[in-house]
Amino acid sequence: MSAVAYNPFDRTLIKQPRALVTLFMTEMWERFSYYGMRALLVLFMITPTSDGGMGYSAPKAAGIYAIYVALVYLTPLPGGWIGDRLLGARRTVFLGGAIIAGGHIVLAIFGGAGLFPALLLIIIGTGLLKPNMTAMVGGIYDYRPELRDAGFSIYYMGINLGAFLSPLVCGYLGQQVSWELGFGVAALGMILALVQYAIGIRGLGPIGAKPENPLDRGEKRRFGVGVAIAVVVAAALIALDMKVLHLSADVIELLITIVIVLIPIAWFGRTLRDERGNPAQRNKVLVLLALFIAAAVFWMVYDQAGSTVAIFAQDNTRDTAFGLSFPSSWFQSVNPLMIIILAPVMAVIWTALGARGKQPATPYKFFGGLFLVAVSMLVMVFAAHAAIDGRVAAMWLIAVFSIQTVGELMLSPVGMAAATRLSPPDRVSQTLGVWFLATSVGDAIGGRIAVYYDQLGQQAFFALLGVIALVAALAVLALARPLTRLVPE
Repeated sequence: MSAVAYNPFDRTLIKQPRALVTLFMTEMWERFSYYGMRALLVLFMITPTSDGGMGYSAPKAAGIYAIYVALVYLTPLPGGWIGDRLLGARRTVFLGGAIIAGGHIVLAIFGGAGLFPALLLIIIGTGLLKPNMTAMVGGIYDYRPELRDAGFSIYYMGINLGAFLSPLVCGYLGQQVSWELGFGVAALGMILALVQYAIGIRGLGPIGAKPENPLDRGEKRRFGVGVAIAVVVAAALIALDMKVLHLSADVIELLITIVIVLIPIAWFGRTLRDERGNPAQRNKVLVLLALFIAAAVFWMVYDQAGSTVAIFAQDNTRDTAFGLSFPSSWFQSVNPLMIIILAPVMAVIWTALGARGKQPATPYKFFGGLFLVAVSMLVMVFAAHAAIDGRVAAMWLIAVFSIQTVGELMLSPVGMAAATRLSPPDRVSQTLGVWFLATSVGDAIGGRIAVYYDQLGQQAFFALLGVIALVAALAVLALARPLTRLVPE
């Protein structure tokens, strides 16, 4: 099938291309594995060793979790580069999925003893998979750009279907039966993702089949040398730390945070220099930079759901409903359930407004997302106050996650769509890797803030996060009109 003859919209289902189904289902199972493990990770680390956990303190567990999630969203940058220039998006996705499955299997077999090797594998594999999956979705909608936001909202529903099911299944098995079994079911989810992907991949035509900007022979040689040098340097640093430096975990986390923040600064700086001769594309990169900063603040607050809010759910929230008890990890399913319900509604709204020419510009959607996540932290302040007298009702956290869901739908799928639209044309996967770095930066900084969870007290901690999000929201609102004039939509 030639690239010219292929059109994904020749075969549609509910006005969307059937090729989207393959990516939707693959992403659903991959997210099942990721969120299933994520729902258990902090709880596993803070559980006493006598009960099969690792016996870490809450701040230490929250710090490790934050760095893990930050690195998960850092590696899409090199992963996108590999897809763009070396393997093509399609093969890079499969390789990444296989590595992720290996990480989950290590965790299921070895438990705490295999925690850090398993996390490393998942970090590498997710970096390969995420930007290239998203790039292929963007490739489908290159044929019908006016449906891009709606298509990404539907794709986002697949992400959250997996995220909804996994805490219910993996969370129950991990907390009620054994941690290893919970992690093992997460591994099964990733294996199912690979099977689904292998079956449906031919329906994607030429999309993702080859690198968009392949390396020439000299570049491949330099790439190989660079990888070899990086491996040697990394091994030397590890050996130096073990024998001489003996850096504490806190210092290592701080150094990782600094590196994570510096990488997008370097990328945006270099890209803006590269586009000096192309004012239109340079303006697009400037707008993307503003959206990147806003998204980083959003994820800094939002992703507390897997760390400090998860600890609050276990320690300070009643885990009963209608006289029946449930694992605290089940709270992690509230947000994806709300997204499953609301994502089609948002897709219809954006499509209808777009058809009438009344759809709000991307910066205004970002303002809405940031404002709502700030409101969710205000609710957490009241919940923390109520918890002084004992455990609070589950409705407090349900309200928090519901508010955050609407904010997420205004920012996250819209942000992915904007990244594909604003990207330089020869580095779409790489730009999406940079876009995921917004989550990495936010989580890394959020992890540094999370170490003060006990010191500040719950009310002051959540209030601080809310104020930061509100200030960012007001800044985006002030810049919304200039940004929209810079790159009209």
